[in-house]
Amino acid sequence: MAEGKFGDLIKQARKTDNQTTSKPDNQITGLPESQKEVNLCVKVPETLRRHWAAESKRQGVTMTEIIIQALSDRFGTPS
Repeated sequence: MAEGKFGDLIKQARKTDNQTTSKPDNQITGLPESQKEVNLCVKVPETLRRHWAAESKRQGVTMTEIIIQALSDRFGTPS
């Protein structure tokens, strides 16, 4: 029993993952395409992160979009 109960399901998921290598057209990054993206790491209490993650999913936005908007509103963007 090499494949197991979920072998076909896993194969199908991997096949789908390999086909979707680019970002969806509706994903907004707020940056020009030529801009290199890097990670921004902030340590927050786990309870707050869980709450914010759940609320962002309910509202249909990513936490990345919210963070970029908040920082841009507060500090602006380079000219």
